[in-house]
Amino acid sequence: MSDIGQAFIARSQHHLGEDFLPKIERCVGLLNDQQIWWRANEQSNSIGNLLLHLSGNVRQWIVCGLGDATDSRDRDSEFAQRGEIPREELFDRFKRTVDEAVAVLGRLDSAALLAKHRIQGLEVSALEAILHVVEHFSMHAGQIVLLTKQLTAQDLHFYDL
Repeated sequence: MSDIGQAFIARSQHHLGEDFLPKIERCVGLLNDQQIWWRANEQSNSIGNLLLHLSGNVRQWIVCGLGDATDSRDRDSEFAQRGEIPREELFDRFKRTVDEAVAVLGRLDSAALLAKHRIQGLEVSALEAILHVVEHFSMHAGQIVLLTKQLTAQDLHFYDL
């Protein structure tokens, strides 16, 4: 179990900090503030809202749920934000949250993966919490990539060899 557990933690850290984060950073770097806060319609989210939402989710589930930070998340505000937070400030906040989460994961050992935690009113193991965050992050990273391609009409060159 310990080798599998450590591999799971390491791959989760990799996906969050070394795979998804640089892709989102590339997207944000190609967009201006207006594009980051553009939304197709009132039922859709802007990239800015998605960044706030990912920050809130990662902080609640990993930094607070598995770490020792206090959870003060206001999930509704992540989607309600309409005023433009400047792109650099928004991305810096987002990156700090991801960095904190990667650090929390780095302090876990494989035995901690089965420990139960109460997160968002649910009783989940650390393994479930990490899997939730990585999957959720991946889904919204894909939305950010799609929106960036639509707004810029550019190939993002993620997989150029």
